[in-house]
Amino acid sequence: MIAEQILFSQGFGTRHECTGLIVQGRFRVNGTAVTDPDEDIPTEDLTFEVDGVQWPFFEKAIILLNKPEHYECSLKPIHHPSVLSLLPPPLRVRKVQPVGRLDEDTTGLLLLTDDGKLIHRLTHPKKHVTKIYRVTLKHPVTEKQIAQLLKGVQLADSPDIVKAVSCDKVSELVIDLGITQGKYHQVKRMMAAVSNRVVALERIRFGNLSLPEDLKPGEWTWGKSAQEIIG
Repeated sequence: MIAEQILFSQGFGTRHECTGLIVQGRFRVNGTAVTDPDEDIPTEDLTFEVDGVQWPFFEKAIILLNKPEHYECSLKPIHHPSVLSLLPPPLRVRKVQPVGRLDEDTTGLLLLTDDGKLIHRLTHPKKHVTKIYRVTLKHPVTEKQIAQLLKGVQLADSPDIVKAVSCDKVSELVIDLGITQGKYHQVKRMMAAVSNRVVALERIRFGNLSLPEDLKPGEWTWGKSAQEIIG
């Protein structure tokens, strides 16, 4: 792939802007400035630099974000900033999008990508990709409530029966709840259906992925591949 196309595909501006970065000597590969926009560069395992910042080349971007509270998973947020504001400009230019949504007060693992096929694969109800949430409750959880969640509960104002695929008690007030659906406020509504209430909610796993332990709220890192997520 030629140098100009590499920068354009990775979100560094228009083709004209990418050409400008190159002729100005701001694009480097293996520590050497590449000044010819038409120079052919292998993209396999490529890491390049723009203005001294290193970037790995990915044909499709997969991002793991540790979402903090008070951010909206929306391209057009209303009450709080968008989670996209936590990402650097090249990723926003690439138009990465959240895979599903977390409520503004829900924290933890959020996937973002510019791969439309992957978004469909991960969010389609028939794909059954498991998401696990750490749920902090107002009242101590009972064995009866856990059994109800695993068997299935009916959500208020809805005929749908939804059930957890797993429910592990962490402490008297904390459970790890696994679900495959993605209904509006689903975890909160499920807990309300068993006469409890969610105090705090954190997604700790999406498919096979969990956040690196050193990734702080508001920080992000690269995911490698769709296969890494769904196995």
